[in-house]
Amino acid sequence: MAFLRNPWLRGAMAVSLMWAASMAAQAHGIWFAQRSGDLALIYGEGGDDLDAAKRLPLIKSIAGYDAAGRSVPTALEAAGKLALVDLREQPAVVAAVLDNGIWTKSADGQWLKKPKSEVAGAIASGHNFKYAVHLRAPLTQPLAALPGHALQIVPIDAALPAMRGQPLRLRVLYRGKPAAGVPVLADFLNDPDGEPLLSAADGTVTLPVRNQGLNVIAAKHDAPSDDPAATDKVEHLATLSFRLAHAPE
Repeated sequence: MAFLRNPWLRGAMAVSLMWAASMAAQAHGIWFAQRSGDLALIYGEGGDDLDAAKRLPLIKSIAGYDAAGRSVPTALEAAGKLALVDLREQPAVVAAVLDNGIWTKSADGQWLKKPKSEVAGAIASGHNFKYAVHLRAPLTQPLAALPGHALQIVPIDAALPAMRGQPLRLRVLYRGKPAAGVPVLADFLNDPDGEPLLSAADGTVTLPVRNQGLNVIAAKHDAPSDDPAATDKVEHLATLSFRLAHAPE
């Protein structure tokens, strides 16, 4: 077949398969989005979001920063099934880390929240961490690596594009250092099965801004397990979200 002789197409297909395979087990992520005028932490995938309030015990950190990167107070508060962000100090950036624990796939295809040593005939197992960073206001300097975020998507420039379709330069960091070969998805919210791009040797990737509204960009990285008896790997899923303003009414 012709496409199999095309190196670019083979590479693109390999990246898509890599993302699909790595996301199959625990595809849910966290991100921030507006809900009835408030900012909420969302747990879900694509257009599906689940009860975030009941997952508040899994949140390992919630942090706010001003435009210059200085820490400002914030918190998460349950409101029904929502987890709302305390914005009284008007943070320019909010960030959260969620430890979703170890999940193991049993021989009959069920995902169980147990280490593989407790699941007979375990097929796959992973310890899943979710990270979310949301930009609420213009920054005075580029965003730095944040404490506790093993995987992070960082805009290279302080100023974000203003319009859909404009290029956005990003860098993927793993434990604070540029990470090569990480799949990055331009629109985790509206196109979770879309074709990702791989970060370059210096961790960079350039994407066109997908939406004149909420944008949720995602990156996925699997690391070796530090406890092979309990799980096969450590799965890191990070999002970067921001909203572009619509035209005046």
